[in-house]
Amino acid sequence: MTPSLPALTLPVLSLRVGRPRELGTPGATEALARPWTSAIGKMPVTAPVWLTELNLDGDEQADQRNHGGPDQALCAYPAAHYAYWTQRLGRELGPGSFGENLTIGGACTEADVCLGDVYRLGEAVVQVSQPRSPCWKIARRWQEPLFSLWLQETGFTGWYMRVLQPGRVGPTDALILDSRPYPEWPLTRVNAAKYAQRHDQSLVAELAACPALGESWRRKMQGRLSGALPLNDDANRLVGPNAG
Repeated sequence: MTPSLPALTLPVLSLRVGRPRELGTPGATEALARPWTSAIGKMPVTAPVWLTELNLDGDEQADQRNHGGPDQALCAYPAAHYAYWTQRLGRELGPGSFGENLTIGGACTEADVCLGDVYRLGEAVVQVSQPRSPCWKIARRWQEPLFSLWLQETGFTGWYMRVLQPGRVGPTDALILDSRPYPEWPLTRVNAAKYAQRHDQSLVAELAACPALGESWRRKMQGRLSGALPLNDDANRLVGPNAG
Protein backbone atom coordinates (compact mmCIF):
# COMPACT_ATOMS: atom_id res chain seq x y z
CA MET A 1 0.00 0.00 0.00
CA THR A 2 1.41 3.40 -1.02
CA PRO A 3 1.80 5.72 1.99
CA SER A 4 -0.33 8.85 1.85
CA LEU A 5 1.39 12.09 0.94
CA PRO A 6 1.76 14.46 3.92
CA ALA A 7 0.03 17.82 3.57
CA LEU A 8 3.18 19.90 3.67
CA THR A 9 3.40 23.61 2.93
CA LEU A 10 6.66 25.40 3.64
CA PRO A 11 6.19 29.17 3.95
CA VAL A 12 8.87 31.36 2.40
CA LEU A 13 9.94 34.10 4.81
CA SER A 14 12.41 35.67 2.42
CA LEU A 15 13.20 35.36 -1.29
CA ARG A 16 16.69 36.63 -2.16
CA VAL A 17 19.08 37.13 -5.05
CA GLY A 18 22.58 38.47 -5.35
CA ARG A 19 25.51 38.93 -7.72
CA PRO A 20 29.20 38.38 -6.94
CA ARG A 21 31.09 41.25 -5.36
CA GLU A 22 34.51 41.85 -3.89
CA LEU A 23 34.71 41.55 -0.10
CA GLY A 24 37.46 41.67 2.50
CA THR A 25 40.35 44.07 3.02
CA PRO A 26 43.03 44.51 0.33
CA GLY A 27 46.47 43.78 1.68
CA ALA A 28 45.20 42.02 4.82
CA THR A 29 47.50 39.34 6.20
CA GLU A 30 44.91 37.66 8.47
CA ALA A 31 43.32 34.84 6.48
CA LEU A 32 39.70 35.68 7.37
CA ALA A 33 40.22 39.34 6.41
CA ARG A 34 41.78 38.74 2.97
CA PRO A 35 39.93 39.80 -0.19
CA TRP A 36 37.45 37.32 -1.61
CA THR A 37 34.62 37.26 -4.13
CA SER A 38 31.15 35.94 -3.37
CA ALA A 39 27.44 36.38 -3.99
CA ILE A 40 26.64 35.27 -0.44
CA GLY A 41 25.26 38.70 0.50
CA LYS A 42 21.90 38.27 -1.18
CA MET A 43 19.17 40.91 -0.91
CA PRO A 44 15.40 40.35 -0.60
CA VAL A 45 13.20 40.81 -3.65
CA THR A 46 9.83 42.50 -3.25
CA ALA A 47 8.15 41.46 -6.51
CA PRO A 48 7.89 38.21 -8.49
CA VAL A 49 10.98 37.18 -10.47
CA TRP A 50 11.56 34.56 -13.13
CA LEU A 51 13.06 31.24 -12.07
CA THR A 52 14.96 29.49 -14.86
CA GLU A 53 16.53 26.03 -14.83
CA LEU A 54 19.73 27.60 -13.48
CA ASN A 55 18.71 30.38 -11.08
CA LEU A 56 16.45 33.28 -10.21
CA ASP A 57 16.78 36.41 -12.31
CA GLY A 58 19.36 38.60 -10.62
CA ASP A 59 21.13 35.70 -8.92
CA GLU A 60 24.62 34.46 -9.81
CA GLN A 61 27.48 32.42 -8.36
CA ALA A 62 31.07 33.61 -8.07
CA ASP A 63 32.60 30.11 -8.14
CA GLN A 64 30.78 28.30 -10.91
CA ARG A 65 33.10 25.33 -10.71
CA ASN A 66 31.78 24.35 -7.27
CA HIS A 67 28.45 26.20 -7.12
CA GLY A 68 25.49 26.62 -9.39
CA GLY A 69 24.26 24.43 -12.23
CA PRO A 70 20.89 22.69 -12.66
CA ASP A 71 21.12 20.74 -9.38
CA GLN A 72 21.80 23.93 -7.41
CA ALA A 73 19.35 26.34 -8.98
CA LEU A 74 17.85 27.30 -5.60
CA CYS A 75 19.29 27.16 -2.10
CA ALA A 76 16.90 26.90 0.87
CA TYR A 77 17.62 27.26 4.58
CA PRO A 78 15.26 26.65 7.52
CA ALA A 79 14.59 29.65 9.73
CA ALA A 80 14.11 27.16 12.59
CA HIS A 81 17.91 26.93 12.92
CA TYR A 82 18.58 30.64 13.31
CA ALA A 83 17.95 30.77 17.07
CA TYR A 84 20.54 28.03 17.57
CA TRP A 85 23.18 29.83 15.51
CA THR A 86 22.44 33.18 17.12
CA GLN A 87 23.12 31.65 20.53
CA ARG A 88 26.18 29.69 19.44
CA LEU A 89 27.86 32.62 17.68
CA GLY A 90 26.73 35.25 20.15
CA ARG A 91 25.44 37.47 17.35
CA GLU A 92 22.12 37.91 15.61
CA LEU A 93 21.60 35.80 12.50
CA GLY A 94 18.48 35.94 10.38
CA PRO A 95 17.15 35.43 6.84
CA GLY A 96 19.88 35.47 4.23
CA SER A 97 22.72 34.82 6.68
CA PHE A 98 23.81 31.73 4.76
CA GLY A 99 23.38 33.20 1.30
CA GLU A 100 20.19 31.21 0.72
CA ASN A 101 17.61 32.13 -1.91
CA LEU A 102 14.71 30.87 0.20
CA THR A 103 14.46 31.20 3.96
CA ILE A 104 11.90 28.58 5.00
CA GLY A 105 9.54 29.48 7.84
CA GLY A 106 7.79 27.36 10.44
CA ALA A 107 9.31 24.43 12.30
CA CYS A 108 10.50 22.65 9.14
CA THR A 109 14.07 21.30 9.14
CA GLU A 110 16.10 18.78 7.16
CA ALA A 111 14.23 16.03 9.05
CA ASP A 112 10.96 17.07 7.36
CA VAL A 113 12.23 17.30 3.77
CA CYS A 114 13.18 14.32 1.61
CA LEU A 115 15.52 13.91 -1.31
CA GLY A 116 13.46 14.03 -4.50
CA ASP A 117 10.54 15.95 -2.98
CA VAL A 118 8.68 17.87 -5.68
CA TYR A 119 7.17 21.22 -4.70
CA ARG A 120 5.12 23.86 -6.44
CA LEU A 121 6.52 27.36 -5.93
CA GLY A 122 4.48 30.08 -7.57
CA GLU A 123 4.33 29.16 -11.26
CA ALA A 124 7.41 26.93 -10.98
CA VAL A 125 7.92 23.30 -9.99
CA VAL A 126 11.12 22.42 -8.11
CA GLN A 127 12.70 19.25 -6.70
CA VAL A 128 15.05 18.68 -3.78
CA SER A 129 18.36 17.47 -5.25
CA GLN A 130 20.85 17.34 -2.35
CA PRO A 131 21.74 18.92 0.99
CA ARG A 132 24.01 21.92 0.84
CA SER A 133 27.68 21.14 1.40
CA PRO A 134 28.86 24.10 3.50
CA CYS A 135 32.06 25.69 2.25
CA TRP A 136 34.68 28.04 3.65
CA LYS A 137 32.84 31.16 2.46
CA ILE A 138 30.25 30.90 5.25
CA ALA A 139 33.06 30.86 7.80
CA ARG A 140 34.70 33.83 6.07
CA ARG A 141 31.47 35.83 6.05
CA TRP A 142 30.93 35.40 9.78
CA GLN A 143 34.61 35.53 10.75
CA GLU A 144 34.42 32.19 12.56
CA PRO A 145 36.90 29.66 11.15
CA LEU A 146 34.96 26.62 12.40
CA PHE A 147 31.50 27.75 11.31
CA SER A 148 31.33 25.68 8.12
CA LEU A 149 32.44 22.60 10.04
CA TRP A 150 29.76 23.26 12.67
CA LEU A 151 27.10 23.39 9.96
CA GLN A 152 28.26 20.02 8.66
CA GLU A 153 28.50 18.43 12.11
CA THR A 154 25.03 19.57 13.20
CA GLY A 155 23.40 18.64 9.90
CA PHE A 156 21.86 22.13 9.81
CA THR A 157 22.96 22.48 6.22
CA GLY A 158 19.90 23.54 4.27
CA TRP A 159 19.39 22.08 0.80
CA TYR A 160 19.44 22.68 -2.95
CA MET A 161 16.66 22.29 -5.50
CA ARG A 162 16.56 21.79 -9.25
CA VAL A 163 13.87 23.35 -11.45
CA LEU A 164 11.49 20.97 -13.23
CA GLN A 165 9.27 23.72 -14.58
CA PRO A 166 10.45 27.35 -14.87
CA GLY A 167 8.09 30.14 -13.91
CA ARG A 168 7.60 33.30 -11.93
CA VAL A 169 7.98 33.08 -8.16
CA GLY A 170 7.32 35.75 -5.59
CA PRO A 171 8.22 36.64 -2.01
CA THR A 172 4.77 35.66 -0.73
CA ASP A 173 4.74 32.21 -2.36
CA ALA A 174 5.17 28.95 -0.45
CA LEU A 175 6.64 25.56 -1.26
CA ILE A 176 3.69 23.19 -1.57
CA LEU A 177 4.53 19.48 -1.61
CA ASP A 178 3.31 17.83 -4.80
CA SER A 179 4.98 14.41 -4.58
CA ARG A 180 7.41 12.47 -2.38
CA PRO A 181 8.94 9.62 -4.41
CA TYR A 182 11.66 8.78 -1.86
CA PRO A 183 10.23 9.01 1.68
CA GLU A 184 13.05 6.76 2.87
CA TRP A 185 15.53 9.60 2.26
CA PRO A 186 14.90 12.49 4.68
CA LEU A 187 17.79 14.90 4.33
CA THR A 188 19.02 13.98 7.81
CA ARG A 189 19.68 10.47 6.48
CA VAL A 190 21.31 11.83 3.32
CA ASN A 191 23.67 13.95 5.42
CA ALA A 192 24.43 10.97 7.65
CA ALA A 193 25.38 8.86 4.63
CA LYS A 194 27.97 11.45 3.63
CA TYR A 195 29.24 12.83 6.93
CA ALA A 196 28.89 10.11 9.58
CA GLN A 197 32.27 9.33 11.15
CA ARG A 198 31.77 5.63 10.53
CA HIS A 199 30.56 5.39 6.96
CA ASP A 200 28.10 2.62 6.19
CA GLN A 201 29.09 1.53 2.69
CA SER A 202 25.71 -0.10 2.07
CA LEU A 203 24.03 3.22 2.90
CA VAL A 204 26.45 5.08 0.64
CA ALA A 205 25.66 2.65 -2.19
CA GLU A 206 21.92 3.05 -1.64
CA LEU A 207 22.23 6.84 -1.76
CA ALA A 208 24.40 6.76 -4.90
CA ALA A 209 21.67 4.73 -6.62
CA CYS A 210 18.85 7.17 -5.79
CA PRO A 211 17.76 8.77 -9.10
CA ALA A 212 16.95 12.12 -7.46
CA LEU A 213 20.46 12.68 -6.07
CA GLY A 214 22.40 15.58 -7.58
CA GLU A 215 25.31 14.61 -9.82
CA SER A 216 28.04 16.17 -7.65
CA TRP A 217 26.92 14.14 -4.63
CA ARG A 218 26.51 11.02 -6.77
CA ARG A 219 30.12 11.29 -7.98
CA LYS A 220 31.28 11.68 -4.37
CA MET A 221 29.38 8.60 -3.25
CA GLN A 222 30.60 6.56 -6.21
CA GLY A 223 34.17 7.70 -5.57
CA ARG A 224 33.97 6.51 -1.98
CA LEU A 225 32.57 3.16 -3.03
CA SER A 226 35.33 2.61 -5.59
CA GLY A 227 38.10 3.86 -3.31
CA ALA A 228 38.94 6.72 -5.66
CA LEU A 229 38.06 9.21 -2.92
CA PRO A 230 38.89 9.01 0.79
CA LEU A 231 35.97 8.74 3.20
CA ASN A 232 36.81 12.19 4.58
CA ASP A 233 37.46 14.35 1.53
CA ASP A 234 35.84 17.54 2.81
CA ALA A 235 38.74 19.35 4.49
CA ASN A 236 39.60 21.63 1.57
CA ARG A 237 35.96 22.62 1.04
CA LEU A 238 35.50 23.50 4.70
CA VAL A 239 38.75 25.42 5.18
CA GLY A 240 39.94 26.51 1.72
CA PRO A 241 41.87 29.80 1.77
CA ASN A 242 40.82 30.43 5.38
CA ALA A 243 43.83 28.37 6.44
CA GLY A 244 46.40 30.63 8.09
